[in-house]
Amino acid sequence: MKACELYQIPPELAGRRLDQVLVRLLPDYSRSRLQEWVRAGRVTVDGAPATPSARLRGGEQVRVSPAEEPAEGGPVAEAIALDIVHEDADLLVVSKPAGLVVHPGAGNPAGTLMNALLHHDPALAQVPRAGIVHRLDKDTTGLLLVARTLPAHKHLVEQLAERAIHREYLALVQGPLISGGTVDDPIGRHRTDRTRMAVAAGGREAVTHYRIAQRFARHTLLRVLLETGRTHQIRVHLASIGHAVVGDPTYGRLRLPQGASPQLVAALTGFRRQALHAGRLELSHPRDGRLLELEAPLPADFAALLAALEHDAQAVDA
Repeated sequence: MKACELYQIPPELAGRRLDQVLVRLLPDYSRSRLQEWVRAGRVTVDGAPATPSARLRGGEQVRVSPAEEPAEGGPVAEAIALDIVHEDADLLVVSKPAGLVVHPGAGNPAGTLMNALLHHDPALAQVPRAGIVHRLDKDTTGLLLVARTLPAHKHLVEQLAERAIHREYLALVQGPLISGGTVDDPIGRHRTDRTRMAVAAGGREAVTHYRIAQRFARHTLLRVLLETGRTHQIRVHLASIGHAVVGDPTYGRLRLPQGASPQLVAALTGFRRQALHAGRLELSHPRDGRLLELEAPLPADFAALLAALEHDAQAVDA
C-alpha cells in the first residue's frame, strides 16, 4: 500500500460496517489490524474520523493512512541462530529450542525469536509481530509458524481461527494413563496468582485432545492435539486431570517414583523444564493451498529422559 490511499465506497457495499468494507477493499490486511488503524484515526470517512462499526451509505470517500512498521523503539535484528525446518517466499517454520523467548517483553527486551527473525529476514519488520502467528512458552520446544508477507499472515491467522492448522505435541506426564481422552474446560487467569492460568468457569473456551504414545512404569508419553490455543493450555489441562507435565515448574512439582533407579532420579531431577515438544504441524499453504506436513525431532534432553524411563521400565519388568 502507498503512504495514503483514497477509496470511494461503491453502492453495493452500502449498509455494511466500515471494518467489513475495509476488509473487502484491502484483502491483504487482517480485520483486526484494519480496526486498529480506524481506532488510531488512520482511517477517515468524508474527512472525519469514524469507528469500526460505523455503517456506510455508499459513495463516501474513505482515506486510509497505514501505520508505519515497525514503530520506533521496536525490536531490533540480532544474529541469533535459527533451526529452519521449512522456508519459502510466503512462510517460515522454525524449530524453537528450550530457553528462547518468542516475543520481547518485560524481562526479555532482546535475545528473542522475534529479534532472530528480523536478522534472518529484515522484510519481516513490515509484518505484524515479525510474522509470528502463534507462540510457544519459553521452555517448550518445537515447530513455530512465521508468515513472511501480509497476505500469508492474514491467511494463516484465519486458518488458526478456523482451527484448520493441526498442532501436535509430545508431552511426558506424571503417572500412568489407561487411555486417551479430551479435556474441554475453559481457561482464564488464576484468581490469586495472575502470572498463572487455571481452569475457570468464566475463562475462554479451551479444548485439548490427547492419546497415549508410550507407557512407562510410572509416567506416560502423550500425543496432544490442540483444538484451541490458550496460554499454557496443555500444561493447565493436563495438570487439571492429575497428570502434570514432567518438569513443569508452574503447574506441577517434582515427584520421584518410589524405587526409582539412581539413573532415573538423576534424569528427572536434572530435567529443569516442562517436557513438552511441538513435534508436528499440518496446514494449507497460504499461496496455493497445498498440504504442508512438517515434523521436528525431539531435542536431545527430552530424548535422553525418555531413554532413562525406558531403561527403568525394563528394570521393573525384569
